Amino acid sequence: MSMYGRSRVKVPASTANLGPGFDTLGMALSLYAWIEMEEAEETVFYFYGDQMNGLPCDKSNLLYQVAQMVFAEAGVSVPELSISMYSDIPLTRGLGSSASAIVGALAAANTMIGSPLDNTKLFDMACSLEKHPDNVGASLFGGIITAVWDGTHADHIRIEPPRDMEVLVVIPEFELATTKARGVIPTEITVSDAVYNISRTSLLTAAFAAGRLDLIGRAMLDRLHQPYRAPLVPGMEKLLAEAPQHGALGIALSGAGPTLLCLVDAGSTEKQELELFLRETMAEHGIPAQTRWLPPCTDGVKVELMERNGMQNGSFLDMIKGEVQS
Repeated sequence: MSMYGRSRVKVPASTANLGPGFDTLGMALSLYAWIEMEEAEETVFYFYGDQMNGLPCDKSNLLYQVAQMVFAEAGVSVPELSISMYSDIPLTRGLGSSASAIVGALAAANTMIGSPLDNTKLFDMACSLEKHPDNVGASLFGGIITAVWDGTHADHIRIEPPRDMEVLVVIPEFELATTKARGVIPTEITVSDAVYNISRTSLLTAAFAAGRLDLIGRAMLDRLHQPYRAPLVPGMEKLLAEAPQHGALGIALSGAGPTLLCLVDAGSTEKQELELFLRETMAEHGIPAQTRWLPPCTDGVKVELMERNGMQNGSFLDMIKGEVQS
């Protein structure tokens, strides 16, 4: 008989960099993935939603591998798992889909065995898998996070997103592999470019903490990665240059792209104009794209331990449908 219960987690998407804060700044967004995990007679996966197509359904699966890392760290053995997942987070679009899967699997596995590992440990493990702390930190802790990772340990501070700040994303209908987006960034930069980014990252972090929306536009400028990635995303140069004239406080490539993110004052009268500008600019470059308003998510990963049910997946899907529609 199993010793362990069934865990269910809800984990938010994230955006990273926010312009100058390359591999440093992250923010959780109200777009989610859900994972359920419990011990089983044999390992089995139940994937729901279009984002899940083509994922491996054996023990090479990332969710299974991450769960086993948690069990090894905690000194327990749970070799066979039943794992269910539904995600609304599009893959390889710059919205932290891999980070949310990592954080979700870490939290689900840890909750299942009675939560022996604290969030600090989970954060370190997530960073070692993802190789940078911004997306995983945002999905784990919620809100805006600024973080450093030294290769073994991550330190972070969480900032409550300003209440009157909204987020509008434009998601192009093509995928951009993070490895490709990283590959175009030069290995060396000038001191003046370094100072340009350090000063703006500091200003942006302080502006978020102080709720100074008036400073966000100037603080979101970047010379470290966006100029080099712009050729990979048709329309990006025009969007970065002109979105503030159409109602954006500031605009940045979301993570490695191709999604772009605008921060918007909740009281703005130009929201529709901005949406139209984003979509029309993409259309001018022959790129189908959708816009979405995604409020910052102030909660990180949410976990609950439930009665075992032998994975009656009706209950998992019913719960998802209720939340997705709410």
